[in-house]
This record gives sequence, structure tokens and C-alpha cells, in this order.
Amino acid sequence: MRFFRSHRWIVALTAAAGVCLLLIGAYTLVSSRTWQTFGRIVPRVETREKVVALTFDDGPTPLGIDSVLPMLQRRGVRATFFVTGAETERHPDLARRLVAAGEELGNHTWSHPRMLLKPPAFIRGEIERTDLQIRAAGYHRPILFRPPFGKKGIALPLYLSRHGRTTVTWDVEPDSYAEVAATPEGIVRHVLERTRPGSIILLHVMYPSRATSRAAVPGIVDGLRARGYRFVTVSEMVALGHDAG
Repeated sequence: MRFFRSHRWIVALTAAAGVCLLLIGAYTLVSSRTWQTFGRIVPRVETREKVVALTFDDGPTPLGIDSVLPMLQRRGVRATFFVTGAETERHPDLARRLVAAGEELGNHTWSHPRMLLKPPAFIRGEIERTDLQIRAAGYHRPILFRPPFGKKGIALPLYLSRHGRTTVTWDVEPDSYAEVAATPEGIVRHVLERTRPGSIILLHVMYPSRATSRAAVPGIVDGLRARGYRFVTVSEMVALGHDAG
């Protein structure tokens, strides 16, 4: 009898461990930068050309746009801004400035939630309300999509696939690491060491806590140009090559 009781505990523990492994695996997949359950995902582009896409998440906010846009314009750089619907509604003039400057606008949802375990109506509202704000700013090109925190689940990719939308992630993310983001120099060094032809660089510059990221942008642009890179929007780069994992 004692043997059977201990055996049941072993079976229960084994089953629990199996469930934990499945959950960890599922979370890893829905957080993957290179894979999703449905539709097209672009973490970088396979190309021989030394091109790179600079992307900015969140906003637009006065702090972020006033700091970054003039610097990009002075250097003749066009970037891709993944904006939220709520901030675009709050600052429509900033969205119009980005459009007038020839920058690419992408959809980063309305309220920046983790898009996991969300019902279809919620997903549709987060995306379509943001699209309306982007269109109201005068942007008429196709609108790419980037999920907040890179979290995708199942329902979100299904919606995107059914509507012919492309998910854009990234392969260089310097300010996602506290030790890297501690200084502008650390961010620049991280980007220069990891960028390769077809890379998509993720930066956050819109809020006060991102001072080192804002300060790093000129060094990133000048450093990559010194290495022979040319800056393009994500859509322009996708047209040059094949999606890469």
C-alpha cells in the first residue's frame, strides 16, 4: 500500500512538471521574435545590402518627437514609428509632423496591453481604432503592426493574418537591457556590435525615463553610417529581401 501511495505522488509530480514545461514552452512561443501561429512576421530581412531599419515604439509624445525628429531630418534618415492610438489621439499634431517628414507610421495598439488571452473584439478594437488615428494624420500607405512587448498569443496573429497585416518585431533591442541602457555609450556599442544587413533596431525614446536612448540616437546613426549602412523604413527594407528568422 505504501508503494502505491508513493507511486501516485511520483505520477502526480511528473504530470505537474510536464504541465509546467508545456506552459513555459507556450509562453516562449507566443513571445518569440521570429515565429507566430498565423500570418507573416518580420524580425529582420535577409539581404546582402548594408541596410538597416531604425524603429521607435510608443508615443508620439512632444518629448520624443522634439528630441528625435529634428536629428533624423538633419541627417536625412527616415525611420519607422510604431505609435499607440491613445497617444496619437492626444497629440494629432505630432503624428501629422511625422507624416509630413516622410516617416513611416506603424500600429502599436491603442493602449499598449499585452495581447495575450484577449477576445477577438478587444483585439479588433485595439488595432482598428489606432488605424483610424493614423489615417486621420494623413498617412495613406500600408500600416505595419508591432505587438506590445512582442507578445502575440493565437487570436492576435489570426486577426492579422485574416486582414493581410504584417507583424514586425526586431533583432536588435539595446534599451531592453538595464545594464546596456544605463548609458548612451552602452546603447550605441550594443547596436554597433549586433547590427547586420537587414537588421531592425528597436528603440524607446518617447518618455522621460528613456533619456539615455534619446541621447544614443545620433551615435547609432553616425556609427552605422561610418560602417557603410544605409537607413530605410521597414517597408522599404522588406521590399529588398526575404524575411529572416
